[in-house]
Amino acid sequence: MEKGYNEIKIQSDRGFKTIKILIINGGPHRGNTWLLTEKAKEYLAGKSIVFTEVHLSDMGLPFCTGCSGCFRLGHKACPHNGAVQPVMDLIEQSDGVIFSVPCFQGHLPGILKNFTDHMAFMLHRPRYFTKKALIISTTGGVMARSTTKALSSTLTGWGFNRCYQLPVAAYSWNDYRPTEKDLRKTYKIAGKFYRDVSSGKMHVPKAGVLIPFNLFQALTSVKTDYPTEDNDFWPRYRGMRYAPGIPLTPGKRLLGWLIYQMGRALSKSTTVTYRK
Repeated sequence: MEKGYNEIKIQSDRGFKTIKILIINGGPHRGNTWLLTEKAKEYLAGKSIVFTEVHLSDMGLPFCTGCSGCFRLGHKACPHNGAVQPVMDLIEQSDGVIFSVPCFQGHLPGILKNFTDHMAFMLHRPRYFTKKALIISTTGGVMARSTTKALSSTLTGWGFNRCYQLPVAAYSWNDYRPTEKDLRKTYKIAGKFYRDVSSGKMHVPKAGVLIPFNLFQALTSVKTDYPTEDNDFWPRYRGMRYAPGIPLTPGKRLLGWLIYQMGRALSKSTTVTYRK
């Protein structure tokens, strides 16, 4: 894993700025999906982007033990935080993230699922509100789409502003040779991802994203006998219907307020306990 980004001034659509793209290889090796990811990288390299790569298979990350330390005490209480934190920091430093995700039975490979399990606390305390992702997956036959959708749903829960999906049927186990059609699709979606990242534009979140943001904020606004890290996290957003800097339509703002009020009502009769 590379240690970080080089600060290089490059020419982008908006003038001179640094565009940092993190590529996370979520597969156990560099196979068909990684090959297509490299095609996307080659295409984007013409835009003079600074890339950093992380290969999860090189990390040796132990399995998440379900200790709930990240939920109760904060993610730094995780016994494996020393391995996870550097990747979290690289995501934070990036302008966009490309996830290379081989299709394993229509879902994420085990090493990527294990990594997302270590980050599950973000479903309670999201943070990557300005980040955008490109999710690439190939499959020998079918279900690449369900793989990209699964990760997109997770990243949205982490706060990601927009996720672009590139599912491709490779019809090959180990000898994939992208067709012209596959390459055109790759360049089209990778191009959309790049233009969105370089524009700096933030998109209005979908209605489903507003539910956990306002619900957790409301549930932690009432004193509890079982305080967790959530109680220290949410006061910074008190009165906000979503993260600062992210646009909301009047209708979405109203929806967020209604969800918050529902959460306040629920908090009077709902108690979450932890026993370890």
